[in-house]
Amino acid sequence: MDSDRYGPDVLKTDWRKPKAAPPAIVEAQPGLVVELVDGGFVGAVVGVEGRLVKLEDRRGKVRVFPLGPGFLLEGKPAVLKAPAKLAKAGGRLISASGSIAVTDAKARVARASRIFVEGRHDAELVEKVWGHDLRVEGVVVEYLEGVDRLEELLREFRPAAGKRVGVLVDHLVSGSKESRIADAVARGPHGEHVLVVGHPFVDIWQSVKPGRLGLKAWPVIPRSVEWKHGICQALGWPHEDQADIARAWQRILSRVDTYQDLEPALLGRVEQLIDFVTA
Repeated sequence: MDSDRYGPDVLKTDWRKPKAAPPAIVEAQPGLVVELVDGGFVGAVVGVEGRLVKLEDRRGKVRVFPLGPGFLLEGKPAVLKAPAKLAKAGGRLISASGSIAVTDAKARVARASRIFVEGRHDAELVEKVWGHDLRVEGVVVEYLEGVDRLEELLREFRPAAGKRVGVLVDHLVSGSKESRIADAVARGPHGEHVLVVGHPFVDIWQSVKPGRLGLKAWPVIPRSVEWKHGICQALGWPHEDQADIARAWQRILSRVDTYQDLEPALLGRVEQLIDFVTA
């Protein structure tokens, strides 16, 4: 086997030929679309686990590859690396939520208290921005699959002192279905140990500042049109099936790195829930 641990001999090559530019080193953020150099597989990043990256193609097929070289980004060589979870500011580590990161804490057993959000997209956004804080506090975030299930879930969960429930709901505005459910919970038998808060947006997608997507404002969608479908259509994105919607969300989520990418109307509500379940 012919191997050269020191690299190729420059005298065996055309040394006068300009050297190729080094590959770009890119964080494997959700929604990033890359192509494999060998095999031609094209997919969007949907997750990173250890030294592996998960890519999903346009048909919804997910494959796993090692991080590192061997990818193309917009036709140019790229090296994928794990995304940085924490950023430094003033010599201190700052989490994505803006809080001082805790790096020396032991793993904490999950609290009995919980935070519930409406759906998977809500949970993924909360995890991306507040995940560090929640792990330090031992708070688990679960999703309801619709606020209509809230009262049923509370009957099963049985909130109590030391077993509180914080709930984040979409479109919590006067007169909405969500506001009626929140009022009923507050008056109900578990009201003392449950806090329901919400943001005014039709969907959690709108809590991402439109400027992060190159928009002046989120499109206004008629009530007769399913909102996420309408958003994708208005932005010229694929919207034929649920896989298209999932990819659209990953594209949006990839534009979020810290709390500064989100609207204040959401930030305050999530912080309020964390304080409530950790009090």
